[in-house]
Amino acid sequence: MPHALDSNTLDGLRDRATRMRIHSVRSTTAAGSGHPTTCTSAAEIMAAHFFHAMRYDPHDPASEANDVFILSKGHAAPVLYAAWSLAGFLPEGELMNLRKIDSDLEGHPPTTLPFVDVATGSLGQGLSVGVGMAHACRLDGTDRRVWVLLGDGEIAEGAVWEAASMAANDGLGNLIATVDVNRLGQSAPTMLQHDMDAYRRRWEAFGWDVVVVDGHDISALTAAYDHARESLDSPTVVLAKTFKGRGIPCAENKDGWHGKPIPAGELAEETLASLRAQLTGAEHEWRPNLPPARNGSASEPAQPDPPPYVPGGPKVATRQAYGAALETLARTDQRVVGVDGDVGNSTFTTDIAKTDQRRLFQCYIAEQNLVGVAMGLACRGKIPFASSFACFLARGYDFMRLAAISSTNVKLVGTHAGVSIGEDGASQMGLEDLAMACAQPNYTVFYPSDATSAWRAVQLAAGLEGPVYIRTSRPKTAILYDSGESFEVGKAKVLRSSERDDIAIVAAGVTLYEALDAAHQLAGEGIRARIIDLFSVQPIDRDTLAEAARDCGGRVLTVEDHYVHGGIGSAVLAALADEPATVRQLAVRGIARSGKPAELLDRFGISARRIVEAAREIVR
Repeated sequence: MPHALDSNTLDGLRDRATRMRIHSVRSTTAAGSGHPTTCTSAAEIMAAHFFHAMRYDPHDPASEANDVFILSKGHAAPVLYAAWSLAGFLPEGELMNLRKIDSDLEGHPPTTLPFVDVATGSLGQGLSVGVGMAHACRLDGTDRRVWVLLGDGEIAEGAVWEAASMAANDGLGNLIATVDVNRLGQSAPTMLQHDMDAYRRRWEAFGWDVVVVDGHDISALTAAYDHARESLDSPTVVLAKTFKGRGIPCAENKDGWHGKPIPAGELAEETLASLRAQLTGAEHEWRPNLPPARNGSASEPAQPDPPPYVPGGPKVATRQAYGAALETLARTDQRVVGVDGDVGNSTFTTDIAKTDQRRLFQCYIAEQNLVGVAMGLACRGKIPFASSFACFLARGYDFMRLAAISSTNVKLVGTHAGVSIGEDGASQMGLEDLAMACAQPNYTVFYPSDATSAWRAVQLAAGLEGPVYIRTSRPKTAILYDSGESFEVGKAKVLRSSERDDIAIVAAGVTLYEALDAAHQLAGEGIRARIIDLFSVQPIDRDTLAEAARDCGGRVLTVEDHYVHGGIGSAVLAALADEPATVRQLAVRGIARSGKPAELLDRFGISARRIVEAAREIVR
């Protein structure tokens, strides 16, 4: 049960909060930029977390036994660095290197720091990541707690409530959130300001255990966190009423100071003198609350099963092959998990439940949270495959962006890509997803065309460290490759060639079959077409493409079920920028509509007939 702390301990915690304020002001003033007021509002909250509630080894921040702390309001980075300095991990002098180009103490917490699992510079993401981490901890059978500190401004983000809903539905008692309700946003007061009762009602309505406290009262905070540790049936949120700029006379509870350091000179000295005067000098010695040692290690993945498909066998959709590959992969590697957004019977992600129901996480129709949960699972050593229709992943793109910044080991699968899905219409057609993924420099992007290559794409993705995007299609397609065919990152496949080809046609997915059909028709006219399956869109196979361009007299045609910008054509153009080649792009130009897949491919200029017309024109 929660117990009262003695006065010396409370004074020691208060002094640590004051020192964090001092460090936050000094470091941001020295940097000439930053957010000291959002740091000072959270000082007591951070002191209660780091020097009372959390179990962690301050000398080993990345230990798998530690409790997890996520600073969702990432602009408060200086107070996080100050906490780790007071804990003994960061030298105090290093704090003065805040925001310098050669320092890892960046303006928002980077994952180059061992105590940062994921970048949180974009507000509203931390709770989703926390949900994923809490699920991973529960799956591993540990009693670790996941602590998330949010700002009141970011509560306006819908992703926060997507995460809150899932956490309560799943009974994540190991997840503890705190909202720093300091009333002031960036440009104006927040929506609810200090209406703590309104905050309480909202979180209770989502099924959370709610504790409302004075966020500058150390005694109240420590009691709230003691209570949260014992609340095992539901997640707990501590709503802490605070004042932005607390302890800074010129800025406390005043608008207009967001993102502004205290100017160097007399005002900064007056502020620091005022803060130093608040120190009690308590001699309380802090002893870290060390977590119990963990036994055992992660299991090594076994040799994955080969794909069961053979050329000439039944047609199989690449989305279905993805689900089957995921199921078999999960049997050999305990780290593999699936994350679904209520479309698992279409994406086939739910196939993983045939192996282990516990390793399928249902996010329902909440794609931002879906990607965030996958990020959290990855941060705790899982290999998450999160999937939805390619078009709906656009909703989670900001999370995809932060996954790239964090180099998070997420595997995202977009299904139902392109106009080839048919009658469902434009709102259901992912036609920009390759552009989204390829815009991030460290995403590996696969576009398999048949079931065998889709199976291999899943296996490759699981073995890669870092974010991966796999694009799959709705229609069933013929098997092109036998089970022994090897696929590599950054390598394309040449399916048809001769010593004297007239044109190179580059395609993937459903348009690869259109290109093969077109090549057969062109051969009847005496035009030899080299057909390249661009399995790996990023990184791209420059050597194979450059060789094809040279062999074909610089004549290259790309064809894709994607918008013209940012897809296969754009990737090939960039790859051949230094080659004497002319690249013509066949892609979807304009907003699509309902229709039969074959009708839509032809109407938008990417059918075999349109490829033949374009190739004939280019060659002759």
